[in-house]
Amino acid sequence: MAVFTGVRTCDDTGYAETSTRMNEIVRANPGFLGYESAGTPGGLGITVAYFRDHDSLTAWRDDPEHQAAMKQGRTHWYESYSLHVATVERSHGFVRDNG
Repeated sequence: MAVFTGVRTCDDTGYAETSTRMNEIVRANPGFLGYESAGTPGGLGITVAYFRDHDSLTAWRDDPEHQAAMKQGRTHWYESYSLHVATVERSHGFVRDNG
């Protein structure tokens, strides 16, 4: 699992297109399980991405297009960010049945 938290700049140039492309690339990774993302109007965002194993996450990190996008992020799109890599040992959820 990778938890990315970032504070965006005002520069959106090319961000949407790059985000769309990164979504295509990560979904092609056989070990990618999905992600959850949220953001605020002030530019704070958090994305939690789930991978089957460390090798799948490493493949995503090392993808050349992803590497280029990360460089663009540091140069243009983010004031700051943090990345945490962790292993999920247990997971459960709840959905209210209003039926």
